[in-house]
Amino acid sequence: MELGSVSAAHGSVESGTMAGVGKCILVTGPPGVGKTTLIMRICENLKLSNPSIKLQGFYSQEIRQGGERVGFEVVTLDGRRARLASSTISSPESRQWPAVGKYKVDIASFESLVLPELKIREDTGLFIVDEVGKMELFSSYFFPAILNILQSNIPLLATVPIPKFGKDIPAVVRLKNHPGAAIFTLDKSNRDAMKDRIYPQLAGRSREAYKNGACNFLKES
Repeated sequence: MELGSVSAAHGSVESGTMAGVGKCILVTGPPGVGKTTLIMRICENLKLSNPSIKLQGFYSQEIRQGGERVGFEVVTLDGRRARLASSTISSPESRQWPAVGKYKVDIASFESLVLPELKIREDTGLFIVDEVGKMELFSSYFFPAILNILQSNIPLLATVPIPKFGKDIPAVVRLKNHPGAAIFTLDKSNRDAMKDRIYPQLAGRSREAYKNGACNFLKES
């Protein structure tokens, strides 16, 4: 049975099979709509309802100087930070970095912080990934780590960008086509309703994953 759309009050939802709902929850929407804020609120609620749950992953945020955005950084759920991209850095090394618009992407810095956070451990209850975007995907190790998570019993909550000029990033297409994926499109009118829809799915799945751990997956790996 396929999930159809829900009312505008709850936003648009697409997914694979019902059995897979909660395995891979993807939040999408235009820049600045509140995707990061939404997933952080969900994390807070999960920790309140189950203080022993272990959440792993990262979120992204802007770096600003004098009111101007000059880059982005990634932040782990326990507060460690690393540069993701910068428009102000100028060094011989940075000249070799890939670019998105005016921003140079520091792959080494990103990988040093994020890749250890995406390793599967026996006590992991939920992975948070904000986001699976063009900058992050310059890392050749990042998306394979995401696919590895999807093979485990541990749910994933991730943000993905909206299609640009009607075309999705290929890696995002793969995530959306995953049989356990549920896609939630966020806008400014449905943010509270989205939290109320996503949280119950993850609360059940993450408790199950925390209880069972990734033992079976790690034994098979």
